[in-house]
Amino acid sequence: MAQTAALLKTLKQALKNTGFTYLDVAQHLGMSEANVKRLFATQRLTLQRLEQICGLMQLELSDLFVLYDESRQRISSLTQEQEKELVSDAKLLLVAVSVRNHLSYEDIITHYQISEAECIRCLARLDRLKIIDLLPNNRIKLLIDDYFNWLPHGPIERFFQQQIQTQFLKSNFNKERELRLFEFGLLGDSSTQVMINKLRALTVEFTDLHRQDINLPLEKRYNQGLLVAIRPWDLDAFKPFLSSLTGKLEPM
Repeated sequence: MAQTAALLKTLKQALKNTGFTYLDVAQHLGMSEANVKRLFATQRLTLQRLEQICGLMQLELSDLFVLYDESRQRISSLTQEQEKELVSDAKLLLVAVSVRNHLSYEDIITHYQISEAECIRCLARLDRLKIIDLLPNNRIKLLIDDYFNWLPHGPIERFFQQQIQTQFLKSNFNKERELRLFEFGLLGDSSTQVMINKLRALTVEFTDLHRQDINLPLEKRYNQGLLVAIRPWDLDAFKPFLSSLTGKLEPM
């Protein structure tokens, strides 16, 4: 039963990561939301039901088992103290991001201007932080899962937020492997939630493709940044013309 509970925990995490709720599952299965919650609570989901729920997320049943296997004994986030230590040392953060991207010790010292001794020092610190297991011959076993996230509003997210605002968006996005799109319109609550679910699903697909390309030669892979965002927003230039009623709908 412990494995069943762990598998269902993986399923619920996958639903959360893709933005689906119990209500979405109920509608997909043609059941009531209460019955779906009961199925999860009693752990009485058949393989057929599991396959149907995976289909909602556009996953194969085998994909769920892979996610389950990869999530065992892996962490999905760090503590505030761990993140503070990472962000306090640029080389340590570089190595941490590199191993999260499944680069080997050899990849890191070849791709970046960092000495063997410095890299080993950083890997040893990551081992002490329980982010990796540093194995013989400087082999790396990653202890964080593929759907790992930095802490919301934590030290590393604030660090990258600053980099996004000052560097990432400072581009015309007209070169190879670059794209910038911006749409602006009026959406109701239901349509807005649809868009939020699609954006969450897109980030999951990005992670899946990242995992799929792990075995490509390093020279065939590129550091790609994906920024997705949606929020109620009015252009500053338009704000003087907003009615008092419109201005109360959403604080800017």
